[in-house]
Amino acid sequence: MSSATVKSSVLGNPVYPIMLLIGVSHLLNDTLQAVVPAMFPVLKSETGISFTQLGWLSFALNMVASVFQPIVGLISDRKPKPYALPIGMCLSLIGIAGLAFMHNYWMLLVSVIFLGMGSAIFHPEGSRVSFMAAGSKRGLSQSVYQVGGNTGQALAPLISAFVLVPFGQIGAAWFLIVASVGIFTLSKISVWYKKQLEIEKEARRKNPILSSLSKLTKKKIAYALVILMLIIFARSFYVTSITNFFVFHLTDQYGLTIKNAQLFIFLFLAVGAVGTFFGGPIADKIGKKNVILLSVLVPLPFALYLPYTSLTLLPIFIIIIGFFIMLSFSVTVVYAQELVPNKIGTMSGFSVGFAFGMGAVGAVVIGSFLDQVGVMTTMTYISYLPILGIIGFLLPKDRKIA
Repeated sequence: MSSATVKSSVLGNPVYPIMLLIGVSHLLNDTLQAVVPAMFPVLKSETGISFTQLGWLSFALNMVASVFQPIVGLISDRKPKPYALPIGMCLSLIGIAGLAFMHNYWMLLVSVIFLGMGSAIFHPEGSRVSFMAAGSKRGLSQSVYQVGGNTGQALAPLISAFVLVPFGQIGAAWFLIVASVGIFTLSKISVWYKKQLEIEKEARRKNPILSSLSKLTKKKIAYALVILMLIIFARSFYVTSITNFFVFHLTDQYGLTIKNAQLFIFLFLAVGAVGTFFGGPIADKIGKKNVILLSVLVPLPFALYLPYTSLTLLPIFIIIIGFFIMLSFSVTVVYAQELVPNKIGTMSGFSVGFAFGMGAVGAVVIGSFLDQVGVMTTMTYISYLPILGIIGFLLPKDRKIA
């Protein structure tokens, strides 16, 4: 790639090949993470572990990713590490190998910790690459990046239905190929990343890109971040309940097989990936706060009635909820970055890491509730979570603060 092409992102022209490649890499990374929840039905049937233990596996994966993401982002803001990207994918490869070949519960726990560490390294660095390639298309670039990850997560039920259910735990070994492809792709991206840093160092100092929310006072920034984190908390808890445990509601309430139930989870995640993609470009046109509110208000009545709906209406409810609740996923990341424009990696790690952390806590809490009060009661409680997102009305209007 020529110097002119690399410099064009600073001047406002997006670097689409890199934008696409980092999105594909995000897909590969999150596909590996998706193996963990995809294994839940198999692990429960083959090992007899409890819902709570499954919750702890999800907790370990997401909490490690949550805790380390802001740390990696902070380090990256001070001194970017281009080759951290393939190194992180190597850790994920180790984790997948453990999931495929280890049968002891504690070794499985260690394996998901490796996956969490790999994810923690990838996400802030990947978001930085997305930002560097974005030029003036921050919303679009972040959407391409995040939709890659959400698409990878959407593969979890298909992985369960068509790989792990037929082949069992050993079927996870197929994803060593995915990890290897990821290492190769990220190595190539790292070369561009390093050159971009060398060429853009002075240009980025003279041409700051993020500015739309930078005139807020520190108190208002902190206030906005608290509101944003509460919205992410509600969304993460709710999405975790659907992706990790709604399959048990489907088998209990409608008598579906695990394979057929997983197809509904795939539908939720697939339309969520579509929503993630459109969220960024829509925010570029109507503003980030408006997209966040749209993401909260539209799915709310459908989420409240989801546990009670008929099998006929279920796909419609899942499509509406999945699309709109994920519409704000990339938007909240960009919003956080614009709140603190000189800390791109830190804010990316903070917002996405917080989402991972809340997903981790949610998995344990929801798993515990399932063991104690049953599936239907738990899903009923969870249906009220999106109500919390209404506090999005209190966010600063991003297009009026400049």
